This record gives sequence, C-alpha cells and structure tokens, in this order.
Amino acid sequence: MPLPLIALFLAAFAFGTTEFVIAGVLPQVAEGLNVSVPSAGYLVSGYALGIAIGGPLLTLATSRVSRKTLLIALAIAFTIGQVACAVAPDFLSMLALRVAVAVAHGAYFGVAMVVAVGLVRPEQRGMAIALVLSGLTVSNIIGVPVGTAIGNLWGWRATFWVMSLLGVASLLGMVFLIPRATGASTRPAGLLHEVRALGRQQVWTSLILMLMLMMGQMTLYTYITPFLEEVTGLTKAQVPWVLLLNGVGATIGVFVGGRLADWKLMPSLITMFALQTAMLTIVYLVSPYPLPTIVAITLWGALNFSIGAPIQARILSWTADASNFASSLIPSGFNIGIALASSVGATILSAGYGYRILPVLGIVAMVIAFAVAIISYVAERRSGLRPPLPASAAE
Repeated sequence: MPLPLIALFLAAFAFGTTEFVIAGVLPQVAEGLNVSVPSAGYLVSGYALGIAIGGPLLTLATSRVSRKTLLIALAIAFTIGQVACAVAPDFLSMLALRVAVAVAHGAYFGVAMVVAVGLVRPEQRGMAIALVLSGLTVSNIIGVPVGTAIGNLWGWRATFWVMSLLGVASLLGMVFLIPRATGASTRPAGLLHEVRALGRQQVWTSLILMLMLMMGQMTLYTYITPFLEEVTGLTKAQVPWVLLLNGVGATIGVFVGGRLADWKLMPSLITMFALQTAMLTIVYLVSPYPLPTIVAITLWGALNFSIGAPIQARILSWTADASNFASSLIPSGFNIGIALASSVGATILSAGYGYRILPVLGIVAMVIAFAVAIISYVAERRSGLRPPLPASAAE
C-alpha cells in the first residue's frame, strides 16, 4: 500500500482516540470541571452530533479547497483543539471545543476516504478504505487504554496534551507523505449534482445498510459491560479483556472486509449480513455461559467491522462523480446509527426487559439489512448500470 495511506491511518487513529478516550477519563473530567458524570456525558453525545451535522456542512463549504490543503488544515484544527481541551477552564468551553474538533473529525473521514481510494487502483479500493478504518479499531485497542492510563496517572488534562502530540505527528504525515497531486481537488460537481447522486439506489440503500449495521452493533455494544456482568456472570476485571478481544477481532475484520470488497462486494456483503444474523443468534443462546460468549463476542466484533468497509466502498464507487457530500455522510451515518442504537436500547431496558434482549434487537436489524442488500443487488443486476467515472476521468 502507498505510504500516504499511513498518514491517513495515523490521523484516523488520532481522531478515533480523542473521540473514545473521553469515556475512559469521564469521571476525572467531571470532577475537574465541577459537573456531574451524567452531565459530562454530553461531551460524548455532543461529539457525535458534531460529526453527524457539522462534518457534512464543513465538507460542502470546503469543496473547492484542494484536498491536501484541507487535510493539513484539519490536522492543524485537531492539534489546536487538543491543546485547547487540555487547558479548558470550564465545562461549556470543553463542550464547545469537543464539538469543534468533532466537526473536523466528520470532514476528515469524508475527505480521507475519497483520497484513499484515489491513491490506489480500482481493485485495491476496499483495502485502502480498510486501512483508514483500521485507525479507528486500533485506537480502541491501543489509543484509548493508553490515554486512559495517562489520565489516571497524571490527570485528564495530560491525556489531551499527549493527544496534541498525536496531532503533530498526523500533521507531519500529511505534509510529507500526501502527494502533491492530491492537492488538486476534482472539479466541484455542484450541490444539485451531489444531492442527486444520493438518489441512486445503490447509495441510499447502502446508507440504510450502514444504519442497520450500527443498530446491530451498538444496541448491544453500548451496554456490553452490564450484559457481560449480569447475563454472562463475568467479573469487572474480566470484562476489559473481552473488550480487548473484541477489538482485536474488529481490526482483523476490517482487513478481511476490505479484501472481500475488492473481490466480490455485494455477494460478500450479503453473506456477511447472514453470518452476522447467525452470530447474534449464537450470542443470545450462549450468553449465560462465559467461554462460548467470549468466543462469540470476538467473532461478532470481527464481523461488525468486516461489513463496514464494503458498505463504504460501495457508496464511494457509486458517487465517484460527486463524492464530496456522499463521503461526508458516511461518518454521519455511523454516528446517527450509534445515537439511535443507544436510544433504542435504553428504551427497551427502561421498559423492563433485561440485557439479554439486546442481541435480539441486533438480529432484527441484520435481517432487515440482509433483505435490503439482496433487493438492492438484484435491482442493480437487472438495471445493468455501472458505477460512474470520477469527475476528472469523465472529462
């Protein structure tokens, strides 16, 4: 893979770590900013909203800016944001800064995916997307635990100071590894054409698949700790190791999914939705038994992330002539799915159902995704249409 993809991976790792590490130091942040832990939780939801809403808007506003320049600017914004968070005087300032960084986060992943697929041959697009996505999974395996440990040792502000160093490393990667040719953004397709591209059935059905994927994943994962403790009977000390195995599985799954996207995208996607339905059924059935549950949760994590790369590859392929807006909706779709999944889970649990019902909700989402994927693939085959050429290639 080209060296520029390493720079994109590093920035993805940095953004992923700063998004998720807040959960690891949330009690310290709450105490340091004189708010309750539930109030500090808005730092998580505010970040998600910043990605979902601000990311697409910033992407559209900067559509005429060269992509290398934009990536460098986003890396600078990330670095300054981490320094500002480290010295934030109060909760409202911290919240505003987190939302601002989240807007850069949303724009980054939209641009980075387009740049990544442009750096490789068409048959390598899935793996290019997988490499960038792996920055998120590796951030959960390495970045979040290390950032949490730093916060526990030297205080939560130290965590953000270290994050700013990650930002500097990402910035240097953008400057020296991203080729100059990437700096010339493709001719803007125009807002109307960008919006029309979303009307292609392969695009809006893929967005539905993305939403269902997150419903199938996050409805359970949001409450994975109490699920493992109360249903499976694991101790608090054992749960982090299960989450680590889930993260390792997810990292492997990203690259498997990337390879499958480059091989036979839709047949692979349909098969993986079927396998994920079966896996969530197994999680439900074995959940009272520790060892089978640990194995199932690891495989479940691998399948979750193996599905993500093909979905994104499909969206980028079918919007190659108008990729700015569509690419920015990818991180938005993921975060909207996260918010919906956690809300649905909370509603079900508040209604009196136990944690064991959560995999069943995931099964329903996967069955819907399986059906949508088949219908979309059949319609695509019948139409005989092919993905559009990139705007620059079409001229």
